[in-house]
Amino acid sequence: MADLPRSHLMEAVTSLAKRRGIAFQSSEIYGGLRSSWDYGPLGTELKRNVRDQWWRSTVQLRDDVVGLEAAVIMSPKVWEASGHLEVFTDPLVECLNCHQRFRADHLDDPPVCPNCGQTAFTQPRNFHLMFKTNMGPIEDAENTVYLRPETAQAMFVDFATIQQVSRKKIPFGIAQIGRAFRNEITPGNFIYRLREFEQMEMEFFVEPGTDEHWHEFWIGERMSWWTGLGIREENLRVREHDADELSHYSKRTVDIEYRFPFTDWGELEGIANRTDFDLKAHQEASGEDLTYFDQEKERRYHPYVIEPAAGVDRAVLAFLLDAYREEEAPTAKGGTEKRTYLALDRRLAPTKVAVLPLSRNERLTPEARRVFDLVKGEWMCDYDDAGSIGRRYRRQDEVGTPFCVTVDFDSLDDAQVTVRERDTMTQDRLPIEGLVGYLSERL
Repeated sequence: MADLPRSHLMEAVTSLAKRRGIAFQSSEIYGGLRSSWDYGPLGTELKRNVRDQWWRSTVQLRDDVVGLEAAVIMSPKVWEASGHLEVFTDPLVECLNCHQRFRADHLDDPPVCPNCGQTAFTQPRNFHLMFKTNMGPIEDAENTVYLRPETAQAMFVDFATIQQVSRKKIPFGIAQIGRAFRNEITPGNFIYRLREFEQMEMEFFVEPGTDEHWHEFWIGERMSWWTGLGIREENLRVREHDADELSHYSKRTVDIEYRFPFTDWGELEGIANRTDFDLKAHQEASGEDLTYFDQEKERRYHPYVIEPAAGVDRAVLAFLLDAYREEEAPTAKGGTEKRTYLALDRRLAPTKVAVLPLSRNERLTPEARRVFDLVKGEWMCDYDDAGSIGRRYRRQDEVGTPFCVTVDFDSLDDAQVTVRERDTMTQDRLPIEGLVGYLSERL
């Protein structure tokens, strides 16, 4: 089996995603809204599984990280203290020929309009990326608030409270999964660059002087997470930020990048050493003490912070791209046909098990439903009795379902079913009473 050429991969995956209800354009009956996407039944499950695996590795399996779910709308003073109101901008230019607008730093040097090919542009001007709204009945400057452009600031603002209630000692982390909003100039490439997106962020607070060690530690941990869930190593790299692209708060930042089909490399996750910038900034602006007292060393300090921050939507896209396969598979008549399947890690697969009666025969349906009832309490499952059994196998392959359980007429006599595995298409015949145990070992 050969991988699909990268030039065709993005089109194939986006077509599959829309056709099978993984993700499709929002407000489509009204012509859609650019860069807004809705996740359908399968996409919802896939996205939830990505979040669950991140939470499991970052919080559940560690005793030094706790969770937070903070409000989307915070005091505007938060964004003033963090520097977002002043510096959270992108350089915007407009083509003087077609009047399309672009990020200046995304154009070639010298710049050429991607839309019409002309080379005349306006001078760059700063475009603020935060969405602004009003809280309360009066729309004026005093009631202006912002939709958060990142989830990180709540972890800094709530640092002292969470440290006290969790009784965690340094080093420890605060993790959060939540929505963020950025008024991107040039969103696009399906769910890669969105104006409304979801982040998985963790702020890991450490003693100054140990920050470089912990930065390297989390770079390794995060790379292992991506590869452990099936992303091929040759499609990942760690890229160091140059000095001139470091954020105003950063001592050092690296990006974990994926080899997306539409660019050489694109960011999956940033891992930054934010130093003590944020805690000091919020302490100065609020007047509240955000230091940590180390009882063993009898000293007080502002912790440094290591921040791994990944996008859920980009993760979903990367997992889909990396799992997409096409191959020639044998048919029941002795020929071959194209088989498309998603070789997703079983932990990420939206549906774990599909129960397929051989036909809609009234004798088979009750037994097939009984088998479905056995497994649906354990995993997300699908019951599918529409069309030929071969076509139903292909449907389940296409969305990455690891196991199909077929109930046939022999099942009525021997109380056994046939279990088919997605990647190899191998089949095992086993008793219904042993089905849950069999699947549990493999899921």
